[in-house]
Amino acid sequence: MDVIGNQSCPVTEVSDLSAFVRRQTAILTLMRIQVLCFGRLRELLAPEIAVELSFPATAGDLWRSLRQQYPALAPYEGAVAIAVNQSFASPSTALGPGDQVALLPPVSGGLGGPGLPLASAHARLQRGPIDSAALLARIKAGDDGAACLFDGIVRNHTRNRRTLYLEYDSYPAMALAEMERLALQALALFPVRDVHIAHRVGRLEIGDSSVVIVVASAHRAAAFDACRWIIDALKKTVPIWKKEFFAVGATWADGEPFPPELTL
Repeated sequence: MDVIGNQSCPVTEVSDLSAFVRRQTAILTLMRIQVLCFGRLRELLAPEIAVELSFPATAGDLWRSLRQQYPALAPYEGAVAIAVNQSFASPSTALGPGDQVALLPPVSGGLGGPGLPLASAHARLQRGPIDSAALLARIKAGDDGAACLFDGIVRNHTRNRRTLYLEYDSYPAMALAEMERLALQALALFPVRDVHIAHRVGRLEIGDSSVVIVVASAHRAAAFDACRWIIDALKKTVPIWKKEFFAVGATWADGEPFPPELTL
């Protein structure tokens, strides 16, 4: 017999109580994380996965749990980035109950999410055709000496294979936020007056515009430099993925690698 307070209690009852407390504690320390998958990871795993982790846990812990559960993720070690609540995160980022986590393969900017178009002060994500002439006309002002326009066009071939059409997939809200961030960063880095970025998602035919960037400035050199910087940065960090459909077969474009500090 054990004594609890002033009362004696059979050892078996104390043991059962301890086991019950351990079970309840384990339940209380588990948290459920929603994981969204994009690009080729959507096809490899699923569009959405629910994962239970012991609290506390980090983004790195989540990745290790997924690697154990899905061996097919092995080739993506060091290539996949992670976003927590629509912001890029590091493996040490702490996770909390109810967080939305996204696994992002290298980007190459298909299906586009619901709720499009989305627009911010300097960016737009849309399904329909991009009116580049209207964007250029709208950005011009009397103070400008130059307006530079980059028009990314769907071509009819890739590595000697005939391309039929493309599909662009995206993490819509984060893609818009990242394009807006790049536009604001370009305005801070270069002596330009205004910037606008428009990207299309969904199915695109040969000759369609996939992305249009317009930059207005007093001088042409700054406009050229800012436009080049934006498209190079966009290809590395904006969560948009391209799938190419050929006369025989289809494949996800390899995309630009993420900066090392963002990968798992």
